[in-house]
Amino acid sequence: MNTKRLYILPLAFAFAIAATSLFPSPAALAAPHAKSAAPKKHPAAAPAAAPAAGQTAVAGGAPALAARSWLLMDFDSGEVLASSNPDEPLPPASLTKMMTSYLVEQALRSGKLKKEDLVTVSQNAWCRGSGTESCMYLPLNAQATVIDILRGIIIQSGNDASKAIAEHMAGSEEGFAKLMNAEAKRLGMTHTNFVNATGLPDPAHKASARDLAILARAIIRDSTEYYPIYSEREFKYNNIKQGNRNALLYTDPTVDGLKTGHTDEAGYCLVTSSKRNGMRLITVILNTSSAQARADQTRALLGWGFSNFEKATPIQPNAVVGTAKVSFGKAETVGAGLGTPWTVTVPRGQPVQTSVQLKPDLEAPVTKGAVIGKVVASSNGKPVGEAPLVAQADVERSGLMLLAWQHVTKWFGK
Repeated sequence: MNTKRLYILPLAFAFAIAATSLFPSPAALAAPHAKSAAPKKHPAAAPAAAPAAGQTAVAGGAPALAARSWLLMDFDSGEVLASSNPDEPLPPASLTKMMTSYLVEQALRSGKLKKEDLVTVSQNAWCRGSGTESCMYLPLNAQATVIDILRGIIIQSGNDASKAIAEHMAGSEEGFAKLMNAEAKRLGMTHTNFVNATGLPDPAHKASARDLAILARAIIRDSTEYYPIYSEREFKYNNIKQGNRNALLYTDPTVDGLKTGHTDEAGYCLVTSSKRNGMRLITVILNTSSAQARADQTRALLGWGFSNFEKATPIQPNAVVGTAKVSFGKAETVGAGLGTPWTVTVPRGQPVQTSVQLKPDLEAPVTKGAVIGKVVASSNGKPVGEAPLVAQADVERSGLMLLAWQHVTKWFGK
């Protein structure tokens, strides 16, 4: 099925795609993302659905994208700004490797792994170089450092790298999948089930667009030391140079990640992050018809998002927005305000309203900076974010005589 492109792709994009052909070996050029080497038992899945507009708070609606599922998320708040079919579990192909790389990054952060640790390439992990799957081209029974493996997963989308690190960390790919699912549950990915570390097709291996955006947000937030790898355009290992398949890295300087994916079952998929003028947006495109279509649609969604949303500051950091009653303290009240600067992302030009919720049963002692409530921001009747409110001063507990009197007056309701 042919899909209508949202607009003509700039000539620079065509040059960028052509340039990537200078990087891989002939075998790598032929390799689809996570395509199984086994003969096909069924015909390829149908291309993406016809263009359909998504849900959004913006007047006039969201763009129509020819993808089975798509989503636009604000990074700072995690708020979904627009989406279509965001919770359907779909084959994620090599987008799976975002969870594989995330687990590696967190193990590096915690010290469970070190960058120079050596990972052995087993017979099971080894890619034979047949051109039927994405490979880092690690030699059989050789060893590679964890940091090279990580680059091989992110940039080269190596199935061999993903399997090797899975076996290194969990003893087997099956054991690693259990770690993946545990982490997915911790992050709140409620429509995801991982069976392997690569994204190779399996009927039980699924993820939703919303879940993949949650994962992308976690990578950007938690893996600050390693996140720049997601924007690297090429990586050379074993004398084979391969280019990053995320075409937007070559044409849009505001894009700095994250991952592409493709199998016959999954179609062409892309998770992207872009930061412009202090606002970062995350996009997910699932099951579209071609590598160019996933780039076109991502570019269109980012352009629409940055044009239709803006950052707003509902409350200034030093403002006292409420007064909480304090029982059994030397002071009867304490001011409530923000502990850190707070912004929300709202439809451009729409006013923001706030409502304050303070703890009703606050008792002394209260420490300055302690959370004593929250403030909720809404726009056009829809919540767009919330932030904790903290005590603006210490409140000491009353002395014995005053404390006794306060207990008596509280008892009689005076």
